[in-house]
Amino acid sequence: MAEIGFYHLSSMPLARALPRLLERACAQGHRIVVRAGSTERVEHLNALLWTYDEASFLPHGSARDGSPGAHPIWLSDRAENPNDATMLVLVDGVAAEDLDAFSRCADLFDGSDPAAVEAARDRWRQAQAAGHALTYWQQSESGWEKKA
Repeated sequence: MAEIGFYHLSSMPLARALPRLLERACAQGHRIVVRAGSTERVEHLNALLWTYDEASFLPHGSARDGSPGAHPIWLSDRAENPNDATMLVLVDGVAAEDLDAFSRCADLFDGSDPAAVEAARDRWRQAQAAGHALTYWQQSESGWEKKA
């Protein structure tokens, strides 16, 4: 069973929260798949990870780059794990049927979008019914606070 963290984005947009989460996960030794809602979104995230901070670098790739095993972070819009990742990061409200293929999962959702919040609740209920260990994190002024 995967350990799944639901991350309620409220004070920081995905473009700022995702790189920080990826930096932390890489520092913990995780290989990561970031699963987005479309090919266009994968390309957007690819550009974001190259430009989010001039002083930092997150080694990543996507199908456009090839050689998934060479990339600790793999960006995709498909249900795949080509870089033997231990962690899955879900964005854009993407649901995953293959959670058991990962030890950890982070589900990031936009707290200002009622439809995204409701969809995250549905994913929570499904993951809970499947027996996964769940945590709920909400942004505050000082960072992330564990709420459940």
